[in-house]
Amino acid sequence: MGKPKIVVLGAGLGGTIAAYEIKAAVRDKADVLTISGSETYSFVPSNPWVAVRWREPEAIQVHLPPVFHKKKIDFTAVGAKRLDAAGKQIELNDGSTIDYDYFVIATGPDLAFDEIEGLGPHGGHTVSICQTSHATSAADAFDRFTQSPGPIVVGAVQGASCFGPAYEFALILDTELRRRKIRDKVPMTFVTSEPYIGHLGLDGVGDTKSLLESELRDRHIKWVTNARVTKVDPDVMHVEEIGEDGAVRKTHDLPFGFSMMLPAFRGVPAVRGIEGLTNPRGFIIVDKQQRNPTFPEIFALGVCVAIPPTGPTPVPVGVPKTGFMIESMVTAIAANLAAILEGREPTAEATWNAVCLADFGDGGVAFVAQPQIPPRNVNWSSSGKWVHLAKIGFEKYFLRKVRKGESEPFYEKLALHVMGIRKLRL
Repeated sequence: MGKPKIVVLGAGLGGTIAAYEIKAAVRDKADVLTISGSETYSFVPSNPWVAVRWREPEAIQVHLPPVFHKKKIDFTAVGAKRLDAAGKQIELNDGSTIDYDYFVIATGPDLAFDEIEGLGPHGGHTVSICQTSHATSAADAFDRFTQSPGPIVVGAVQGASCFGPAYEFALILDTELRRRKIRDKVPMTFVTSEPYIGHLGLDGVGDTKSLLESELRDRHIKWVTNARVTKVDPDVMHVEEIGEDGAVRKTHDLPFGFSMMLPAFRGVPAVRGIEGLTNPRGFIIVDKQQRNPTFPEIFALGVCVAIPPTGPTPVPVGVPKTGFMIESMVTAIAANLAAILEGREPTAEATWNAVCLADFGDGGVAFVAQPQIPPRNVNWSSSGKWVHLAKIGFEKYFLRKVRKGESEPFYEKLALHVMGIRKLRL
């Protein structure tokens, strides 16, 4: 009998680190294979910088095959077509199939632009920063916009669960427009499904409400909260402002010459609609060990994991899965797979702590939430120019980790320990 096979589906922020950490944890007790739709890793948190040409795409990307080969992790970029969870098999886009003993889903989301008419970069009228290729196209659109400036609308639509990048991009645009000395020609509006500015899908962290409201006011950016985008025309966004009773309180027809709206997320087609595995939106159901109750050989991490919202809101608001929270899921899965292969019960549980740096171009907001979902043991936020510098440092550090095939170097583990931030529950 051969070694057990562990298949990791996805090679983004979570999947790449998961492959490294799982291989390090199981060593020669199992073979590890990663399935991706691309040979290129992109550092998604830097996409807002790409969209204003503060970064070239190549600067935030890593060619993965050589790194995986060095780490003795099998890799294919053919991409997955459909999971057969009952048969413990995954069909690839070329028609071939791969059997597995354990399966780790780290796909990230499917971007639901099609749920709102006129939304998105593919046949719609808004740009996106969700993928680096989207951000590259957004940079071209922004260049055209600056030749004939007009209103800008930025934000996140109903059902979105990732609000930080929307705030980042709005304020980065403000910084870039000031540098180009055309900010006075560009009225800006922030449109969000959040019940208040700074909610972030987390019911706020520390004083994010006051910090972000202050940033928007200081930069003359108006906002619409409890917003439901009904349609996007080529130069007008149609928005309904919803009251606490669920009724339409006000309508807004917002003209724009340039707009970036984050979409709602859903599970990817390869796994969506598998009974017992996913919820109605296609997100993976997991227990405290990141394990699916129906198919216990399947684990999941990151944006593809089903997490209920923090509370009822007039407009649907999802919960974000931040980078450190995702890394804590990775560490738990690696520890649990190692335990299973050694004949022990898997008991590792991720902390789901959130550590976030939101860059605004010339400053930013940082927050720590332990755990990410309220009630919390730690609930802290701060702002200042140091956040911008910290984000640059983190980008360089994380890309170095990916290029070297490391999951958590000793000095990172030590620094987190000193700050009292842990990936696993003790």
